[in-house]
Amino acid sequence: GHEGLVMTTTRPGIVRGAPAVRSIRAMASPITLSVVAPGPRAQSCLDRAVEVVRDVERTCSRFDPASALSRANAEPDRWHDVPATLAAAIGEAEHAHCATDGVFDPRVLETLLEWGYDTSLRFAGGHLAHQCPDVAPVAPRPDHTAPWRPRIVQRHGAWRVHLGGTPVDLGGIGKGLAVRWAAAQLAPAGPGYLVDAGGDCALGGLGPEGGRWRVGVEDPAGGEHLAVLELTDTACATSSIRRRRWVAHGQPVHHLVDPVTRRPGGVGLTAVTVVAPDPAWAEVWSKTLFLAGAAGIRARADDLGLAALWAHQDGTVGTTQAMDSWVIWRSAHA
Repeated sequence: GHEGLVMTTTRPGIVRGAPAVRSIRAMASPITLSVVAPGPRAQSCLDRAVEVVRDVERTCSRFDPASALSRANAEPDRWHDVPATLAAAIGEAEHAHCATDGVFDPRVLETLLEWGYDTSLRFAGGHLAHQCPDVAPVAPRPDHTAPWRPRIVQRHGAWRVHLGGTPVDLGGIGKGLAVRWAAAQLAPAGPGYLVDAGGDCALGGLGPEGGRWRVGVEDPAGGEHLAVLELTDTACATSSIRRRRWVAHGQPVHHLVDPVTRRPGGVGLTAVTVVAPDPAWAEVWSKTLFLAGAAGIRARADDLGLAALWAHQDGTVGTTQAMDSWVIWRSAHA
């Protein structure tokens, strides 16, 4: 679902010609692909970008029992022949796991399943439709805090992976990678492009007004925008608990799990937005900062040198100095 970023504008577009736009739904999100002042290659570039997104969905979704990831998750203790897309996603997820000292950990899937977040947990318009079913608790593995070390090999152009014994969820980073790869297809299509995947965005070149792209950061409480960012040739992502919250075993939970405590993370926060050069890493860093919680987010963001904006549960907003350079408007709370 949409995590908290919306394209915004304050005046009519000044770039000649209507943009070429494709809108699809994939990976449980609305996906918008847009090319400003499209050139002769725009439609074929859009076709390839759509196929990239569909390929990631077919390959890396844990909700599709026929996906390559679902087949590997069913037997995480053995080797599997997989498409190159899944091998690349697992490799990127391992890199993120190492770079964040384990804060980013795809193995939290076991906890999400214990809380009922599988195909039986439905969200209506992105919001919880009902409480999760009564599911049997999943006993944590004794080594659940050990580093995740999947194995990936390529031989004669074919890929094999071993998940290291634990099923994984590649949802967030998979969507970020889909945005990265789709953006690469759109780059030659015109003087500007956008890939918006419901909270994960890549923006390049000219926006529809002839300058930078304008992105509104939604208020998780449902009010006005928290801020408007002016961006180009970069990416942004939001991790938020506005929509994916539910009740499991009588306790409120959400989808951003602390891999150490195996409890809902981000105490005191409702959303974090990060601007970074790459959409997959903007996704990784937004989740990493969210899990630092209200007490630790500023120190962690400053330590990492990240452009970040975050919303506290009391409605107040914080930003790093690196984010301030992208902000062209902010609400009174920010």
